[in-house]
Amino acid sequence: MERISYSREKMNLVRDNIQKMIKIVGELEAEFPGRHFTLDGHLVGSIGEVLAAYYYGIDLYEASTQRHDGSIDGREVQIKITQQDNILISEKPDYLLVMYMNKNGNVYEVYNGPGDLPWDTASKRDSHNNRHMRVNKLMKLDADVEETKRIPAVIPIEKMKKEFKNR
Repeated sequence: MERISYSREKMNLVRDNIQKMIKIVGELEAEFPGRHFTLDGHLVGSIGEVLAAYYYGIDLYEASTQRHDGSIDGREVQIKITQQDNILISEKPDYLLVMYMNKNGNVYEVYNGPGDLPWDTASKRDSHNNRHMRVNKLMKLDADVEETKRIPAVIPIEKMKKEFKNR
């Protein structure tokens, strides 16, 4: 498979197009009060994966690879991104990288570290054994991750704060 370059220009293209989509979402929500047109599913997942490749230098696996989305320095990583207040983990990852995208298209790091602690402390499990994690809880878990257990960012990314959340 051909190695893709994750340049600043490509990330600017991603950001510009995300901002267009967010504008469209705002227009639809204004036109249909009470309906939520959040960007989610495969679209946001793929956005998170290319952003992780850019910010952290992660080599991505083929789309829809089970359990992990990529690897770096021998560490397999599951990548999650959300615009809401939670994420879903379907299998225990070796490493977990969680990002948050607010309605302005800004992206923040929520959790960066070993996947066992989020998996083991997930507050809600559904009938398929998926684990649901709240962003606030992931932020608290992240505060205790040792620096040596993080995936180092090659491009600086700001840490998530409660005030950055979408309302």
